[in-house]
Amino acid sequence: MLAFGAKRTCSLFYEYTLSLRLRPCIYASLQKAENLVLNWNLVINGNGPVKKLVFTAAFAVALQNISGAMAETYPSRPIVMVVPLGVGGSTDVIARVVAQGMSQVLGKTIVVENTTGAGGTVGEARIARATPDGYTIGIGQWGTNVANGAIYPLSYDLMKDFEPVGLIATQPFFIAARKAMPANNLKDLIAWLRTNGDKTNVGHSGVGTPSHVAGLLFEKAIGTNFTMVPYRGAGEAAQALIAGQIDVLLVTPAVALGQLRAGSIKVYAVTAPRRLAEAPDMPTTDEAGLPGFYFSFWHAIWVPKGTPKDIVAKLNDALVKALASPATREKLISLSQEIFPLEQQTPEALRAFQQSEIDKWWPIIKAANIKAE
Repeated sequence: MLAFGAKRTCSLFYEYTLSLRLRPCIYASLQKAENLVLNWNLVINGNGPVKKLVFTAAFAVALQNISGAMAETYPSRPIVMVVPLGVGGSTDVIARVVAQGMSQVLGKTIVVENTTGAGGTVGEARIARATPDGYTIGIGQWGTNVANGAIYPLSYDLMKDFEPVGLIATQPFFIAARKAMPANNLKDLIAWLRTNGDKTNVGHSGVGTPSHVAGLLFEKAIGTNFTMVPYRGAGEAAQALIAGQIDVLLVTPAVALGQLRAGSIKVYAVTAPRRLAEAPDMPTTDEAGLPGFYFSFWHAIWVPKGTPKDIVAKLNDALVKALASPATREKLISLSQEIFPLEQQTPEALRAFQQSEIDKWWPIIKAANIKAE
Protein backbone atom coordinates (compact mmCIF):
# COMPACT_ATOMS: atom_id res chain seq x y z
CA MET A 1 0.00 0.00 0.00
CA LEU A 2 1.41 3.39 -1.01
CA ALA A 3 1.24 5.98 1.73
CA PHE A 4 -1.27 8.78 0.99
CA GLY A 5 1.42 11.46 1.32
CA ALA A 6 3.57 9.99 -1.43
CA LYS A 7 0.64 9.43 -3.78
CA ARG A 8 -0.68 12.94 -3.20
CA THR A 9 2.80 14.37 -3.83
CA CYS A 10 3.02 12.48 -7.12
CA SER A 11 -0.36 13.89 -8.14
CA LEU A 12 0.61 17.47 -7.30
CA PHE A 13 3.94 17.14 -9.12
CA TYR A 14 2.14 15.79 -12.19
CA GLU A 15 -0.34 18.67 -12.24
CA TYR A 16 2.49 21.19 -11.88
CA THR A 17 4.31 19.84 -14.91
CA LEU A 18 1.31 19.89 -17.26
CA SER A 19 2.46 23.31 -18.49
CA LEU A 20 5.51 21.65 -20.04
CA ARG A 21 3.21 19.75 -22.44
CA LEU A 22 5.06 16.53 -21.68
CA ARG A 23 2.23 14.54 -20.09
CA PRO A 24 2.99 11.05 -21.48
CA CYS A 25 6.66 10.95 -20.46
CA ILE A 26 6.01 12.63 -17.10
CA TYR A 27 3.16 10.25 -16.27
CA ALA A 28 5.30 7.24 -17.12
CA SER A 29 8.15 8.56 -15.01
CA LEU A 30 5.92 9.21 -12.03
CA GLN A 31 4.52 5.70 -12.35
CA LYS A 32 8.09 4.41 -12.06
CA ALA A 33 8.55 6.47 -8.90
CA GLU A 34 5.31 5.11 -7.41
CA ASN A 35 6.23 1.54 -8.31
CA LEU A 36 9.60 2.03 -6.65
CA VAL A 37 7.90 2.82 -3.38
CA LEU A 38 5.47 -0.09 -3.80
CA ASN A 39 8.24 -2.55 -4.57
CA TRP A 40 10.05 -1.55 -1.42
CA ASN A 41 6.85 -2.73 0.32
CA LEU A 42 7.01 0.13 2.80
CA VAL A 43 3.97 1.43 4.59
CA ILE A 44 5.14 4.69 6.06
CA ASN A 45 3.27 6.68 8.65
CA GLY A 46 4.19 10.04 10.10
CA ASN A 47 6.99 12.26 8.87
CA GLY A 48 10.07 10.35 9.87
CA PRO A 49 13.43 10.30 8.12
CA VAL A 50 12.70 6.99 6.37
CA LYS A 51 9.65 8.54 4.67
CA LYS A 52 11.68 11.53 3.52
CA LEU A 53 14.38 9.21 2.21
CA VAL A 54 11.87 7.18 0.18
CA PHE A 55 10.27 10.32 -1.30
CA THR A 56 13.66 11.78 -2.17
CA ALA A 57 14.85 8.61 -3.88
CA ALA A 58 11.56 8.10 -5.71
CA PHE A 59 11.45 11.57 -7.14
CA ALA A 60 15.13 11.49 -8.06
CA VAL A 61 14.25 8.51 -10.25
CA ALA A 62 11.24 10.36 -11.63
CA LEU A 63 13.17 13.49 -12.51
CA GLN A 64 15.96 11.50 -14.13
CA ASN A 65 13.46 9.66 -16.30
CA ILE A 66 11.60 12.88 -17.16
CA SER A 67 14.81 14.49 -18.37
CA GLY A 68 15.64 11.45 -20.47
CA ALA A 69 12.12 11.27 -21.91
CA MET A 70 12.18 14.97 -22.79
CA ALA A 71 15.47 14.56 -24.66
CA GLU A 72 14.21 11.47 -26.51
CA THR A 73 11.06 13.21 -27.79
CA TYR A 74 12.59 16.67 -28.31
CA PRO A 75 11.66 18.50 -30.40
CA SER A 76 8.07 17.41 -30.83
CA ARG A 77 6.72 20.83 -31.88
CA PRO A 78 8.01 24.12 -33.33
CA ILE A 79 10.67 26.07 -31.44
CA VAL A 80 10.64 29.85 -30.95
CA MET A 81 13.87 31.78 -31.44
CA VAL A 82 13.64 35.15 -29.70
CA VAL A 83 15.51 38.01 -31.39
CA PRO A 84 15.92 40.88 -28.89
CA LEU A 85 16.47 43.52 -31.59
CA GLY A 86 14.48 44.87 -34.53
CA VAL A 87 13.65 43.42 -37.93
CA GLY A 88 16.24 44.11 -40.61
CA GLY A 89 19.28 44.45 -38.33
CA SER A 90 22.21 42.07 -38.46
CA THR A 91 21.00 40.09 -35.42
CA ASP A 92 17.64 39.53 -37.11
CA VAL A 93 19.22 38.60 -40.45
CA ILE A 94 21.68 36.17 -38.88
CA ALA A 95 18.94 34.67 -36.69
CA ARG A 96 16.84 33.79 -39.73
CA VAL A 97 19.77 32.17 -41.53
CA VAL A 98 20.75 30.11 -38.47
CA ALA A 99 17.14 29.21 -37.60
CA GLN A 100 16.61 27.80 -41.07
CA GLY A 101 19.79 25.73 -40.85
CA MET A 102 18.99 24.39 -37.38
CA SER A 103 15.40 23.59 -38.41
CA GLN A 104 16.66 21.32 -41.17
CA VAL A 105 18.81 19.41 -38.68
CA LEU A 106 16.14 19.12 -35.96
CA GLY A 107 13.26 18.34 -38.31
CA LYS A 108 11.05 21.00 -36.72
CA THR A 109 10.37 24.61 -37.63
CA ILE A 110 12.15 27.34 -35.67
CA VAL A 111 9.94 30.43 -35.65
CA VAL A 112 11.80 33.74 -35.32
CA GLU A 113 10.08 36.31 -33.09
CA ASN A 114 11.43 39.84 -32.53
CA THR A 115 10.92 41.15 -28.99
CA THR A 116 12.48 44.60 -28.89
CA GLY A 117 13.04 47.45 -26.47
CA ALA A 118 15.63 48.97 -24.13
CA GLY A 119 18.69 47.89 -26.12
CA GLY A 120 17.58 44.25 -26.24
CA THR A 121 16.88 43.87 -22.51
CA VAL A 122 13.15 43.23 -23.06
CA GLY A 123 13.85 40.29 -25.35
CA GLU A 124 16.59 38.91 -23.12
CA ALA A 125 14.24 39.05 -20.12
CA ARG A 126 11.69 37.05 -22.11
CA ILE A 127 14.30 34.37 -22.80
CA ALA A 128 15.41 34.27 -19.15
CA ARG A 129 11.81 33.85 -17.92
CA ALA A 130 10.79 31.23 -20.49
CA THR A 131 10.05 27.65 -19.52
CA PRO A 132 13.39 25.78 -19.70
CA ASP A 133 12.15 23.04 -22.00
CA GLY A 134 14.08 23.86 -25.18
CA TYR A 135 11.11 25.38 -27.00
CA THR A 136 12.28 28.95 -26.42
CA ILE A 137 15.82 29.73 -27.49
CA GLY A 138 17.45 33.11 -27.96
CA ILE A 139 20.03 34.69 -30.20
CA GLY A 140 22.12 37.40 -28.64
CA GLN A 141 25.31 39.30 -29.27
CA TRP A 142 28.00 41.48 -27.77
CA GLY A 143 25.57 44.28 -26.94
CA THR A 144 22.73 42.25 -25.46
CA ASN A 145 24.84 39.69 -23.62
CA VAL A 146 27.90 41.70 -22.60
CA ALA A 147 27.56 45.50 -22.78
CA ASN A 148 24.03 45.73 -21.39
CA GLY A 149 25.21 44.40 -18.04
CA ALA A 150 27.35 47.52 -17.61
CA ILE A 151 24.65 49.93 -18.81
CA TYR A 152 21.18 48.78 -17.72
CA PRO A 153 19.74 47.68 -14.36
CA LEU A 154 18.89 44.15 -15.51
CA SER A 155 16.17 41.89 -14.11
CA TYR A 156 18.34 38.88 -14.99
CA ASP A 157 21.98 37.86 -14.65
CA LEU A 158 23.85 37.50 -17.94
CA MET A 159 25.94 34.56 -16.72
CA LYS A 160 23.61 32.87 -14.22
CA ASP A 161 20.18 32.99 -15.89
CA PHE A 162 21.08 31.47 -19.27
CA GLU A 163 22.55 28.22 -20.52
CA PRO A 164 25.04 28.72 -23.38
CA VAL A 165 24.47 26.73 -26.56
CA GLY A 166 27.19 27.94 -28.92
CA LEU A 167 28.95 30.78 -30.75
CA ILE A 168 27.93 31.57 -34.33
CA ALA A 169 30.09 34.20 -36.02
CA THR A 170 31.74 37.59 -35.66
CA GLN A 171 31.67 40.67 -37.90
CA PRO A 172 33.19 44.17 -38.20
CA PHE A 173 31.50 47.48 -39.02
CA PHE A 174 31.49 49.73 -42.05
CA ILE A 175 32.05 53.45 -41.44
CA ALA A 176 29.21 54.78 -43.59
CA ALA A 177 27.65 58.14 -44.40
CA ARG A 178 24.64 59.53 -46.24
CA LYS A 179 24.94 59.60 -50.02
CA ALA A 180 25.17 63.40 -50.15
CA MET A 181 28.12 63.56 -47.75
CA PRO A 182 30.79 65.74 -49.49
CA ALA A 183 33.71 63.61 -48.25
CA ASN A 184 34.86 60.89 -50.64
CA ASN A 185 37.40 59.08 -48.43
CA LEU A 186 37.90 58.46 -44.73
CA LYS A 187 40.51 61.19 -44.25
CA ASP A 188 38.16 63.74 -45.80
CA LEU A 189 35.28 62.46 -43.68
CA ILE A 190 37.33 62.84 -40.49
CA ALA A 191 38.26 66.40 -41.50
CA TRP A 192 34.61 67.20 -42.22
CA LEU A 193 33.52 65.75 -38.88
CA ARG A 194 36.13 67.74 -36.97
CA THR A 195 34.81 70.90 -38.60
CA ASN A 196 31.10 70.05 -38.28
CA GLY A 197 31.07 67.77 -35.25
CA ASP A 198 28.61 69.83 -33.22
CA LYS A 199 26.14 69.72 -36.14
CA THR A 200 26.72 66.06 -36.99
CA ASN A 201 24.09 63.39 -36.29
CA VAL A 202 25.48 59.88 -35.84
CA GLY A 203 22.90 57.10 -35.67
CA HIS A 204 23.01 53.88 -33.67
CA SER A 205 20.82 50.89 -32.84
CA GLY A 206 20.05 51.86 -29.23
CA VAL A 207 21.91 52.65 -26.02
CA GLY A 208 24.62 50.10 -25.32
CA THR A 209 24.37 48.36 -28.68
CA PRO A 210 27.59 47.67 -30.58
CA SER A 211 26.93 50.53 -33.02
CA HIS A 212 26.46 52.93 -30.09
CA VAL A 213 29.67 51.93 -28.32
CA ALA A 214 31.58 51.85 -31.63
CA GLY A 215 30.25 55.32 -32.44
CA LEU A 216 31.48 56.68 -29.11
CA LEU A 217 34.89 55.10 -29.64
CA PHE A 218 35.00 56.60 -33.15
CA GLU A 219 34.14 60.00 -31.69
CA LYS A 220 36.98 59.66 -29.20
CA ALA A 221 39.43 58.39 -31.82
CA ILE A 222 39.02 61.44 -34.08
CA GLY A 223 38.76 63.94 -31.22
CA THR A 224 35.37 65.52 -31.72
CA ASN A 225 31.78 65.33 -30.40
CA PHE A 226 28.65 64.15 -32.20
CA THR A 227 24.95 64.18 -31.54
CA MET A 228 24.13 60.49 -31.06
CA VAL A 229 20.69 59.51 -32.41
CA PRO A 230 19.23 56.20 -31.17
CA TYR A 231 16.95 53.92 -33.22
CA ARG A 232 15.17 50.67 -32.39
CA GLY A 233 17.52 48.58 -34.48
CA ALA A 234 20.16 48.63 -37.20
CA GLY A 235 17.57 48.27 -39.96
CA GLU A 236 15.77 51.41 -38.81
CA ALA A 237 19.05 53.31 -38.40
CA ALA A 238 20.15 52.28 -41.91
CA GLN A 239 16.87 53.54 -43.36
CA ALA A 240 17.47 56.89 -41.64
CA LEU A 241 20.93 57.04 -43.24
CA ILE A 242 19.52 56.28 -46.69
CA ALA A 243 16.92 59.01 -46.18
CA GLY A 244 19.62 61.51 -45.17
CA GLN A 245 18.14 61.99 -41.69
CA ILE A 246 21.53 61.21 -40.09
CA ASP A 247 25.04 61.90 -41.34
CA VAL A 248 27.08 58.91 -40.26
CA LEU A 249 26.43 55.34 -39.10
CA LEU A 250 28.69 52.52 -38.04
CA VAL A 251 26.77 49.64 -39.56
CA THR A 252 27.43 45.97 -40.22
CA PRO A 253 28.02 44.59 -43.70
CA ALA A 254 25.02 42.30 -43.13
CA VAL A 255 22.82 45.40 -43.17
CA ALA A 256 24.75 47.73 -45.49
CA LEU A 257 26.23 45.64 -48.32
CA GLY A 258 23.09 45.84 -50.42
CA GLN A 259 22.84 49.59 -49.97
CA LEU A 260 26.53 50.03 -50.76
CA ARG A 261 26.15 48.08 -54.01
CA ALA A 262 23.02 50.04 -54.89
CA GLY A 263 24.84 53.33 -54.35
CA SER A 264 22.36 54.45 -51.67
CA ILE A 265 25.09 55.27 -49.12
CA LYS A 266 28.81 55.99 -48.96
CA VAL A 267 31.14 53.59 -47.15
CA TYR A 268 34.71 54.63 -46.34
CA ALA A 269 36.35 51.74 -44.47
CA VAL A 270 35.88 48.45 -42.62
CA THR A 271 36.79 48.39 -38.92
CA ALA A 272 39.03 45.33 -39.19
CA PRO A 273 42.70 44.62 -39.88
CA ARG A 274 41.82 42.68 -43.07
CA ARG A 275 39.63 43.49 -46.05
CA LEU A 276 36.37 41.59 -46.47
CA ALA A 277 35.96 38.94 -49.14
CA GLU A 278 32.50 40.31 -49.96
CA ALA A 279 33.83 43.88 -50.33
CA PRO A 280 37.42 43.46 -51.52
CA ASP A 281 37.71 47.06 -52.74
CA MET A 282 36.79 48.51 -49.34
CA PRO A 283 39.94 49.62 -47.46
CA THR A 284 40.56 48.80 -43.83
CA THR A 285 40.79 51.58 -41.26
CA ASP A 286 44.58 51.07 -41.27
CA GLU A 287 44.68 51.70 -45.01
CA ALA A 288 42.13 54.51 -45.04
CA GLY A 289 43.71 56.76 -42.42
CA LEU A 290 42.53 55.67 -38.97
CA PRO A 291 45.12 53.05 -37.98
CA GLY A 292 44.27 50.67 -35.16
CA PHE A 293 40.57 51.49 -35.06
CA TYR A 294 39.04 48.00 -35.00
CA PHE A 295 35.64 46.96 -33.76
CA SER A 296 33.95 43.60 -34.30
CA PHE A 297 31.10 41.89 -32.49
CA TRP A 298 29.75 38.39 -32.35
CA HIS A 299 26.48 36.42 -32.12
CA ALA A 300 25.59 33.28 -30.18
CA ILE A 301 22.68 31.12 -28.98
CA TRP A 302 21.44 30.74 -25.39
CA VAL A 303 18.50 29.02 -23.65
CA PRO A 304 16.93 29.64 -20.23
CA LYS A 305 18.75 28.43 -17.15
CA GLY A 306 17.66 24.94 -16.14
CA THR A 307 17.18 23.61 -19.67
CA PRO A 308 18.10 19.89 -19.49
CA LYS A 309 21.66 19.15 -20.58
CA ASP A 310 20.50 16.59 -23.15
CA ILE A 311 18.37 19.24 -24.86
CA VAL A 312 21.21 21.78 -24.76
CA ALA A 313 23.39 19.12 -26.39
CA LYS A 314 20.79 18.55 -29.13
CA LEU A 315 20.57 22.26 -29.84
CA ASN A 316 24.34 22.59 -29.91
CA ASP A 317 24.57 19.64 -32.31
CA ALA A 318 21.97 21.29 -34.56
CA LEU A 319 23.88 24.59 -34.47
CA VAL A 320 27.24 22.97 -35.24
CA LYS A 321 25.77 20.99 -38.14
CA ALA A 322 23.99 24.08 -39.48
CA LEU A 323 27.22 26.10 -39.39
CA ALA A 324 29.00 23.27 -41.23
CA SER A 325 26.40 23.03 -43.98
CA PRO A 326 27.41 24.65 -47.28
CA ALA A 327 24.09 26.51 -47.63
CA THR A 328 24.29 28.16 -44.20
CA ARG A 329 28.00 28.93 -44.50
CA GLU A 330 27.49 30.53 -47.91
CA LYS A 331 24.72 32.78 -46.57
CA LEU A 332 26.71 33.86 -43.53
CA ILE A 333 29.91 34.47 -45.49
CA SER A 334 27.91 36.56 -48.00
CA LEU A 335 26.98 38.73 -45.01
CA SER A 336 30.69 39.11 -44.15
CA GLN A 337 30.38 36.85 -41.11
CA GLU A 338 33.46 35.03 -39.86
CA ILE A 339 32.20 31.70 -38.50
CA PHE A 340 33.88 30.57 -35.29
CA PRO A 341 36.04 27.44 -35.64
CA LEU A 342 34.57 24.13 -34.51
CA GLU A 343 36.47 24.03 -31.20
CA GLN A 344 34.87 27.37 -30.23
CA GLN A 345 31.31 26.24 -30.98
CA THR A 346 30.78 24.35 -27.70
CA PRO A 347 28.63 25.59 -24.79
CA GLU A 348 31.72 25.64 -22.57
CA ALA A 349 33.63 27.79 -25.06
CA LEU A 350 30.76 30.28 -25.24
CA ARG A 351 30.57 30.54 -21.45
CA ALA A 352 34.31 31.22 -21.16
CA PHE A 353 34.31 33.65 -24.10
CA GLN A 354 31.33 35.62 -22.77
CA GLN A 355 32.95 35.96 -19.34
CA SER A 356 36.20 37.14 -20.92
CA GLU A 357 34.30 39.75 -22.95
CA ILE A 358 32.54 41.00 -19.81
CA ASP A 359 35.87 41.26 -18.01
CA LYS A 360 37.35 43.20 -20.96
CA TRP A 361 34.51 45.56 -21.86
CA TRP A 362 32.66 46.44 -18.65
CA PRO A 363 35.52 48.62 -17.34
CA ILE A 364 35.74 50.40 -20.73
CA ILE A 365 31.99 51.01 -20.93
CA LYS A 366 31.77 52.23 -17.35
CA ALA A 367 34.76 54.51 -17.83
CA ALA A 368 33.01 55.99 -20.88
CA ASN A 369 30.00 56.68 -18.63
CA ILE A 370 27.53 55.10 -21.05
CA LYS A 371 24.11 55.14 -19.38
CA ALA A 372 20.63 53.99 -20.28
CA GLU A 373 18.58 56.92 -21.54
